[in-house]
Amino acid sequence: MAGQVRGKDRLSARFVATAPPGEHHDGGGLYLVVSPTGARSWLYRFHHDGKRRFMGLGSFADVTLAQARDLRDEARRVRNAGRNPIDERRAARQAQAGRKTFGEVAGELLAAKAPEWTNSKHAEQWRSALVTGAAALSPLPVEEIDTEAVLAVLRPVWHEKPESASRLRQRIEAVLAYAAAHGMRSGPNPAAWRGHLEHLLAKRVGGEQGHHAALPYAEVPGFVARLRAIDTVSARALEFAILTAARSGEVYGALWPEIDSNARLWVVPAVRMKTRREHRVPLVPRALDILDEMQALRASEYVFRGRRRGRPLSHVAMANVIERMGIAGATPHGFRSAFRDWAGDHTAFPREVAEAALSHIIGNKAEQAYRRGSALEKRRELMTAWAHFLEA
Repeated sequence: MAGQVRGKDRLSARFVATAPPGEHHDGGGLYLVVSPTGARSWLYRFHHDGKRRFMGLGSFADVTLAQARDLRDEARRVRNAGRNPIDERRAARQAQAGRKTFGEVAGELLAAKAPEWTNSKHAEQWRSALVTGAAALSPLPVEEIDTEAVLAVLRPVWHEKPESASRLRQRIEAVLAYAAAHGMRSGPNPAAWRGHLEHLLAKRVGGEQGHHAALPYAEVPGFVARLRAIDTVSARALEFAILTAARSGEVYGALWPEIDSNARLWVVPAVRMKTRREHRVPLVPRALDILDEMQALRASEYVFRGRRRGRPLSHVAMANVIERMGIAGATPHGFRSAFRDWAGDHTAFPREVAEAALSHIIGNKAEQAYRRGSALEKRRELMTAWAHFLEA
């Protein structure tokens, strides 16, 4: 037949493009099949276990003559090794279908961690970091993500937005650890900091050391004096956080039913606490004054309302206040560290009282139960002393 030669690789590219309907043998079991309608496809015929087998290799529109020959040669190698190339291809496709992308695994992790989060803002921070911040990783098979892929995401923001970049790295590491725990990948975690990325990315003050940047406690009264001159809800929220030594998330999510002005207490329910234990916070006079200011602006159940009706402040509102004040080396959470340093260096209050004020869990269960019941008034004295120090 014109366009064909004897032996293997008999067909020419020109013949393949114009061949009439029928089966045209290229050699080695490879056939070009042309339908009466002119549609062209590739077929590999072989014998396995005494039976004749037929393996489709794709249409001519998707697979060129050279590619079809490569597929035939690979299938022949599998057959010559005593295996069925059809079964091998099916297994490979199943394995490919079972491979999950970083985005898919991130979605699983978010669903798994949802019960741990005390408020919707925390969940949104994780979702935003993994969906937006790590968008470049999302379509990649999770087992193929390596150090360079992680660095490509982190480097553009590592110096520009250090706090956000640090959290992003931690959350990428969590996704890859989740994947490893579920058998989706193996080997070292390419987003790990210690012993790995710490040698590839510049260290930040306090960032990847597990601590939040904080002002020395001696500088906090001056900071608070400047803070009080700022007439915004965000500034009052930050001052309230400093006065109560509370975590940012606890302040952002504070609800009016949690406030007992008569008892001068803020009772944070266990569901909103990192420790999953109810936390009773003594309120000093200045904290009560702030609450009176917020009550005058009340528009929802949130004590510190955001700009959007019925919503709390943005989770970066306090940090933005510090940034606008031009204060370097400070974070909202860092004021808890300043409080703890002040209590340890500047007062005679027992360590247990200071730790309880920070809602840290110490001692065994019996000790914890006792301290929850007995330390409230001691903590009130401690917080009053802290407020007086801030007025200095």
